[in-house]
Amino acid sequence: MSTSRRAVLGAALGGAAGAAVGLPTPARAASWQLKWSPSASADGLGAFETVEDDRADSHPAAHPHIRTTGDDWRFTMHTVDRDTSTDRQRQEVTGLRTSGSSYLKWTEGQTWRITYSMYIPGSLKATTTFTHIMQMKQPGNGTSPIVVQSLRRVNGKQTIELRLAVDDILVGRTDLDPLHDKWTDVDFQIKVGNGSAGSVRWILRSGSTTVIDKARTGVDTFLADRVRPKWGIYRSLGDTSGSLQNTYLLLTDLRGYQLV
Repeated sequence: MSTSRRAVLGAALGGAAGAAVGLPTPARAASWQLKWSPSASADGLGAFETVEDDRADSHPAAHPHIRTTGDDWRFTMHTVDRDTSTDRQRQEVTGLRTSGSSYLKWTEGQTWRITYSMYIPGSLKATTTFTHIMQMKQPGNGTSPIVVQSLRRVNGKQTIELRLAVDDILVGRTDLDPLHDKWTDVDFQIKVGNGSAGSVRWILRSGSTTVIDKARTGVDTFLADRVRPKWGIYRSLGDTSGSLQNTYLLLTDLRGYQLV
C-alpha cells in the first residue's frame, strides 16, 4: 500500500473512531470555490453587471470602445474620449454576472478572489495623475473607490501599484516598463471588512516569475451596501508627463472565487 493511500485510510479510520466515542468531527477547512468563469467568445459583455462605454457619447464614431476580440475583452481609449465629468476618461465594466438576471454580490464578512491575465501595451502609460485599470467600489453614482490598481508615475518612473483608497494605504508597487507589451497574470484577494476587519493580497506574475506579492491586513475594505469590481481604463486628463495616447487594454481568463 502506498504512503499516500495509507494516510488517506488512516484519516478515514481516525474519523470513524472519533465518531464512535462521541468526539467532535473536525470542521472542514475553508477553500476557494469557483463562482464565475465567463468566456469572452461565448458570453461577450454579458459577463458583466454593467458596461460603461462612452457614457457621455463623446466619440460615437469609435463605438463600441469596449468589445470582445476572440477570447479577450478589449477596452479602447482615444485621447478625444470624455466621461460625463469632462476632466477624465472612462471605459469600464463592472460586476460579475452569472446569468441574464443575476450577478454576484460581495458583502461584508465575505472573502473573494479574482484571477485574470492582462495585456498592457506600451501606449498605455503611467501618468502623474490617476490611471486606474481595476477598482473595487461601492455601487452607485458618486461613491468613492475602495481599492485601485493604478499606473502611476513616481519620480518620473512608470509603476503599477495597488492602493487602498479609503485610508490612502499603498499595498505595493513595482516597475511597469517590464510588463509592457506582454501578458501579466493578476491574483487579487479581498476580505470585505469595515474599519480594521478587512484584508487584501495582490500578486502579479509574468510567466513563471512572481513580480510582486503584497498583502495588508487590519484595513478598511467596506463602505456600505456591497463591494463591486470594475475593470477597464479610467484616467485623468490632468497628466503633466505627456503620457496620454490612444491606447487599449486586454483582459482574458477572468475567474471569480469565494472562500467558503
